[in-house]
Amino acid sequence: MQSKSLGRRVIGVVLGALLFAAPEAAAQPTPKRSLLIISKTSHTLAIVDPASLKVIARVPVGPDPHEVIASPDGKTAYVSNTGFGRFHELNVIDLIARKALPNIDTAPLIGPHGLAFVGGKVWFTAQGAKAVARYDPATARIDWSMGTGQNRTHMLHVTADEKKLYTTNVDSGTVSILENVLLQPTVPPTGVLPPGAQPQMDWIQTVIPVAQSSEGFDVSPNGQELWTASPTGALSIIDLAAKKVTASVDAKLPGAHRLKFTPDGKRVLTVSVRTGELVIHDAQTRKEIKRLNVGHGAAMLMDAEGARAFVSCTPDNDVAVIDLKTLEVTGHLDVGGRPDGLAWAVRQ
Repeated sequence: MQSKSLGRRVIGVVLGALLFAAPEAAAQPTPKRSLLIISKTSHTLAIVDPASLKVIARVPVGPDPHEVIASPDGKTAYVSNTGFGRFHELNVIDLIARKALPNIDTAPLIGPHGLAFVGGKVWFTAQGAKAVARYDPATARIDWSMGTGQNRTHMLHVTADEKKLYTTNVDSGTVSILENVLLQPTVPPTGVLPPGAQPQMDWIQTVIPVAQSSEGFDVSPNGQELWTASPTGALSIIDLAAKKVTASVDAKLPGAHRLKFTPDGKRVLTVSVRTGELVIHDAQTRKEIKRLNVGHGAAMLMDAEGARAFVSCTPDNDVAVIDLKTLEVTGHLDVGGRPDGLAWAVRQ
């Protein structure tokens, strides 16, 4: 009798432990469309259900996570670990199994930060190496890189055709436009091309001065303009066809950090990590529409389906939710201390 009673108690303890330890992941499978948010304090990637705004899983990442991007099939996420330009690690997360996969060593391309997933490959900035690079998951190797010669090459945008890259170089106060173009072979001093000389694709760079320490930026949905945000409060507007700054807006927003176009391209939202304000401009007239307190914003993501914007308020330890129709704050999320990079994962 004592043996049976002990057995029941052991089984009860085990079952109770399993129920108590059941993680967020056990309660709900990863939704087809997930919101991914980095926590710098807990060193985790939170997987959030965008419908309920509940964290359904947390996956460990590296010691200094900054940005996150997901593959187009929504199955894999990549997280950059910057380490003040010293680290050389991209974390890889299986979003279906919700577990960490082997890391990608980017050395000697140190300080990976900005991320994009285009053409089946992971593009990233390496701010410690003053470079941009591309990782091919199919071959598990970095198959291309190019130096910018600029200081703290930081955020990144890659066009869908992979022909152009845009990046801010924070400490240089510049934007780099890298273009993959067809170049004719160089004619030697003899005036005669060597046999077999053919035009070839190569990358060229245009460096555009912008406002001091410009960091956050976005490209308009129509691909015509690039807006940058400077902590001085100045917004520099680049005409991408002309490759030059054609306008500057004084947003009167000290500490302006991140900037995003709304999905329809009609408005531009800029957040300050210093004042906790969010300023909304009309993209065409460039006039201020509204200003509201959201928290000390350090990153931003648009939600086209839900007409929302998410702002990671890193110093405030939460994520603000803004209704893009009413332009009001509707709530805050707790995904762990010092939230930062955000991205969507949509499973195909």
